[in-house]
Amino acid sequence: MSAHPLPPYTSNSFSKRRKTLPIQCRIWIKEHLDPSWQEWFEDLLIYHDASGRTMLYGSLIDQAALYRVLLKIRSLGLVLVALETDEPPSVQEEQ
Repeated sequence: MSAHPLPPYTSNSFSKRRKTLPIQCRIWIKEHLDPSWQEWFEDLLIYHDASGRTMLYGSLIDQAALYRVLLKIRSLGLVLVALETDEPPSVQEEQ
């Protein structure tokens, strides 16, 4: 049996081909989350605002990490209020 022609996909496979800068993001959720939920949301920090919402903020390595956070929000039944990102343009590596 011969080896598969393509290497297995990992979350770093795409990043190896491109140099990417982290995505700065702010995600607002309808209710206050307990700080013990911190580990569920990658490296995002939890901040409670006066209106009763939670803001998750910080840097994520790439869009895949952002998507994982959004999937966790959905799977936990949380209400997403808003999402803002400051994604810098990627720099293609010289080939």
